[in-house]
Amino acid sequence: MTWFDESRLDDEIALGSADLRLRTLAESGARIRREAGAAADAIAEAVGRASDARPRAVIAAGPDSRLLRAVLEPWCPVPFVAWPSAGLPGWAGSLDLVVVLAPDGSDTGTASAVAEAARRGCQVVVACPPASMVAEHAAGRWSTILPTSMGDQLATAVVMLSFLHQVALGPTSDPDAVAEALDEVAIDSSPQRDISINPAKMLAIALADASPVVWGGSVLAARAARRVAESIRRTSGRTALAGDAEHLLPVIEAAKPRNVFADPYAEGGSERRPVLLVLDDGADDPVIREQRGRLDSAARAHDVRVVEVTTEAEGEVARYASLLLDGTYAAEYLRLGLVDD
Repeated sequence: MTWFDESRLDDEIALGSADLRLRTLAESGARIRREAGAAADAIAEAVGRASDARPRAVIAAGPDSRLLRAVLEPWCPVPFVAWPSAGLPGWAGSLDLVVVLAPDGSDTGTASAVAEAARRGCQVVVACPPASMVAEHAAGRWSTILPTSMGDQLATAVVMLSFLHQVALGPTSDPDAVAEALDEVAIDSSPQRDISINPAKMLAIALADASPVVWGGSVLAARAARRVAESIRRTSGRTALAGDAEHLLPVIEAAKPRNVFADPYAEGGSERRPVLLVLDDGADDPVIREQRGRLDSAARAHDVRVVEVTTEAEGEVARYASLLLDGTYAAEYLRLGLVDD
């Protein structure tokens, strides 16, 4: 039987066993600063190339294109297409800009898409390691490599979003603001901070005996919710769902009444009830408010606990990064506290 020992979250020996994972999270802001600084000259070169004319369309190619879609779709002033599958749309050509995220640069499908874009004469901007397979396939007259080296998906995306902002194809994306937001989360969620003042540890405790149902209202908050649910599943081996309000409401409404007399240590007595985890990036939209209201009402009606994670970071990408890191820290503390009898 697996149970949650919250004392491990403040135990130096237990925390030492998770030091590498927690340190990797704490260095998230530093990785963004390093990648953005290393790519600054290449970004300036790409901006110079793009200044001649606005592209007919922007195509984000490769399996990591979904984050760019979440950021750019509501904002991009030209048609935008995310193309996570192999190859490129049949119409893509010399009038179009193809942007690609390849954090490790080893994906064969991404390399094929980049080579196809160069062959068609598209303007190509790729954020990837300069000595990688993807970089080799990107060679071409209208291609620019934004060099990365850390294999960090978010840092790679911030490098690309910085370029897109500077050519007026994306919203404000300040790498320093994103890094500062991540640093603030790392300080608040530090393993050295006591449970009573550590939001990530408190969130882990709230999720310890529950089946998390994770919701974010905006496009980016919804993406963060999916990523946080993935982290919880990976670290705990337990069910964690993320989705739109319409998909999560039936889960909340199906919650069985709480049995205050149930023995959690008896056979079958430790059934985990849902907990609604809301990632709130401050987006104020009538549709989001309506969906949140429905979820809150259902949770109250079925005695389902609601836990909220908020952020005051500046900028959409910084708020996304902050929510994601908050949830990832909590998932790691959840892993740390779970022990087997």
